[in-house]
Amino acid sequence: MESLGELIRRWPLGADMHAEAERHLDALLEEPAVRELRERHPELTRRDLRLNLNRIYQYVKEKRNCAACPGLDRCPNDIEGYYTLLECEVQNDRAQLYDRKAACGLLRARQAEQQLRNRVRSFYIDESALGGSFSPTEMVTIEPERSAAVKHLLSYIKTTREQGLQKRGLYLVGPFGTGKTYLMCYMLHELAKSGLTGVIVYVPEFVEDVKSMLDEPARLRETIELMKETDLLVFDDIGAENLSPWVRDHVLGTILNYRMNRKPTFYTSNHDLDALELHFSFTNRDGEEAHKGQRIMDRIRPFVDRLWIGGGNKRGLASQPSAE
Repeated sequence: MESLGELIRRWPLGADMHAEAERHLDALLEEPAVRELRERHPELTRRDLRLNLNRIYQYVKEKRNCAACPGLDRCPNDIEGYYTLLECEVQNDRAQLYDRKAACGLLRARQAEQQLRNRVRSFYIDESALGGSFSPTEMVTIEPERSAAVKHLLSYIKTTREQGLQKRGLYLVGPFGTGKTYLMCYMLHELAKSGLTGVIVYVPEFVEDVKSMLDEPARLRETIELMKETDLLVFDDIGAENLSPWVRDHVLGTILNYRMNRKPTFYTSNHDLDALELHFSFTNRDGEEAHKGQRIMDRIRPFVDRLWIGGGNKRGLASQPSAE
């Protein structure tokens, strides 16, 4: 449906403008949207509608567009994702018609999803893993061995929603590709709906990047503060990193020391807790430092519930955007 200006330009030369406007108004008055408007506001006279012919026309045009919506990215309305609403007020015994723009359901859904994404930051994790297309039920169906862990995770999410941020986190352990990262992304997405912020970090790449930040102290400090302060922090694939004493003691140690007894930290790993302690007890530079490994594990072990994520390697399944 063209604009009213375009329609007027197509009127025949020498046409009676008043007669053409009346004819066009008659056609608009037959539109279901206009009939419904008049039912809601019987105070609107034909003269009122004629004086607001442009608003009425725009209202009808966008109502038609929305009824045959081609999708948000191809929205034909003047402002993408918005449609015209008409409101009537009576002032000095005369009906006044006002128009305003309202966001459609598709735009509101996109904005809500963007707000969720803005609450969750990822470092070195595929952003598509945070997109929200999750189905824990499907994960259990594909691999019943995961059932107990998935139920525990869903219970954790429910408890957090009802009682607020917990102090204990979760430690997801299991073979490669069994869905550990997927479950953590699901948790972050669901709790973002409750207003909680989250950060997920792929530890092997994070550790290498931290080493390069030594020459950028402001960036390093900002990164550490973000991980200390976020509501939900996930260390993904911990134990697979090439560890240095400095990263272990002054980066991971600092973050975990701040968060324990304050905010929950979550982990995915191919190492059980004892094996992770052994991993933290050795570094390339200093060799074995059992007490250092024990010290950092004292900031992990007492503050997590261990969940075994079993089953076969499901990487590459279309139903799972990420499966560590």
